[in-house]
Amino acid sequence: MIIRSKAPLRLGLAGGGSDVSPYSDQFGGSILNATINLYSYCTIVEQDDNLIKLNAPDIDCSVEYVLSSVLPINGILDLHKGVYNRIIKDYNLDALSFSITTYSDAPPGSGLGSSSTMVVSIVKAFVEWLNLPLGEYEIARLAYEIERFDLRLSGGKQDQYAAAFGGFNFMEFKKDEQVIVNPLRVKRWIIDELEASMILYYTGASRSSAMIIDEQKKNTISGNIIAIEAMHRIKQSSIDMKDAILKGDISKFGKILGSGWEDKKKMATSISNSHIDSIFDVALSAGALTGKVSGAGGGGFIMFVVNPIDKVKVVKKLNCLDGKVVDFQFSEGGCHGWKIF
Repeated sequence: MIIRSKAPLRLGLAGGGSDVSPYSDQFGGSILNATINLYSYCTIVEQDDNLIKLNAPDIDCSVEYVLSSVLPINGILDLHKGVYNRIIKDYNLDALSFSITTYSDAPPGSGLGSSSTMVVSIVKAFVEWLNLPLGEYEIARLAYEIERFDLRLSGGKQDQYAAAFGGFNFMEFKKDEQVIVNPLRVKRWIIDELEASMILYYTGASRSSAMIIDEQKKNTISGNIIAIEAMHRIKQSSIDMKDAILKGDISKFGKILGSGWEDKKKMATSISNSHIDSIFDVALSAGALTGKVSGAGGGGFIMFVVNPIDKVKVVKKLNCLDGKVVDFQFSEGGCHGWKIF
């Protein structure tokens, strides 16, 4: 039997970072994000050769193990191993013989939540294969625990829930670790206008979100007033942007996106750099109204807001740089899986 799954990547529109501990533990957080038509994919093939084969051809990595109920966490495809180890442990299963192959439409460090989305996709494939009783909340929570607790990877909580639920979501992160996902019913014309007014640009440089997030954590723990007050404004921006999107106020959406970027840069010194600044200079001089790096910062994808009549001009200028503009549309629906007999 063959099992496949896919989960959508997301754009972090507002509130990013307020889902990261210890800020979310002390103050609570809120985030607005939306998934797009870029995905992480997973295929599991049942085997009877007493081997476990892990493959990620998009990052040129593969590894093979003799049948075991615990795979070593050693820096080689640890996301895959972490999911397997946790599934075997939580459901008291015997070791499974299989091959797993994954790939993503965006590279690690892209700022689109690619690592967490991959974990959600892998979890969903196991859920489909083993008929596990897990819904969207349970899949997202399990993926979060695997990354943050089992693998000890720094990060927040939004990416797993975005990948599991899909669409436009306003998410609340309570002090008691509770997460509430509020799906937004955005009118089609508003989504069309957002797509017409946005450019997604890949800088050609990935970044380590863990380093940036660790600096954010230190600023919160140390009581850095400038950083904490900036995060308060970032959290409020998610509420303000939710209202702007639901009303179709694209001008206000752009202003909130831009002010959120200015506040975000106050959270950690490595969130922006000279390369990113030069890209912004080119886009703004060509007619872009504002912009924001998606995700933790430091590189990856940048979202720009433009007047639709100026979009082609800005795209041409950006494509003269060393990165590339990536076409996208907003997507509906979260992770899903299916079987092939």
